[in-house]
Amino acid sequence: MASAEQACISVVVAEANQLNCQLIENAFRSRRNHICVIACAVGSQEALAVIGEQQPDVAIISAQMETGPLDGCHLLRELHAAGTKTRLILLLGSRERELVIDAFRCGARGVVFRDEPLETLAKCIHAVHRGQVWANSLQLGYLLDVLSQMPIRLHDSQGIELLSKREAEVVRLVAEGMTNRGISVQLGLSEHTVRNYLFRIFDKLGVSTRVELVLYCFQEQQARAASAKKSVANGASAS
Repeated sequence: MASAEQACISVVVAEANQLNCQLIENAFRSRRNHICVIACAVGSQEALAVIGEQQPDVAIISAQMETGPLDGCHLLRELHAAGTKTRLILLLGSRERELVIDAFRCGARGVVFRDEPLETLAKCIHAVHRGQVWANSLQLGYLLDVLSQMPIRLHDSQGIELLSKREAEVVRLVAEGMTNRGISVQLGLSEHTVRNYLFRIFDKLGVSTRVELVLYCFQEQQARAASAKKSVANGASAS
């Protein structure tokens, strides 16, 4: 029994009202998905206090709280700025582009829409707990649009080729969803060294978060694929 408890992902739910909190808590209690709701809150300040006290693995935060329609987004920003180790998921009632983008900018590791099934939320919790970023195709499209408009602050025009062999290995593992701890074990480095590598990588590629780094790599792959396809087409035309 103890091992089952250790494997359980501890979750705090910050919702607009007690009924919504209870619905999520009851839904997870009735399923064997190793997700344990340990506390609920309905106001942003209450949620801030509960998350700080409980230090859960994951916090599910509704954009709309009892204290205001977008207070959940402000709470997300505050928690992220405070350097919380809790992984943050935002529940959105709207698919509005700017809300989705702001959620990731404010520190969300995953965004789930309210009309998505509970199984999607459960998968999101497990993914972000493993250190991954959860974004569906619509959300990823929004983020890629923003990323494509960002000026890439590279030291020169070589892009990803600026990275050392070790830095490239770190980027590959980040893109696979590994946490700093997982990367340190995989590469035989300390977590402090991994963090230093990430700081240098962010600086070289002109990104500031793991989400931007993953999307940058995706964009780089797409550009290389398009370039290779164009080269093949040009070669065929010349022959």
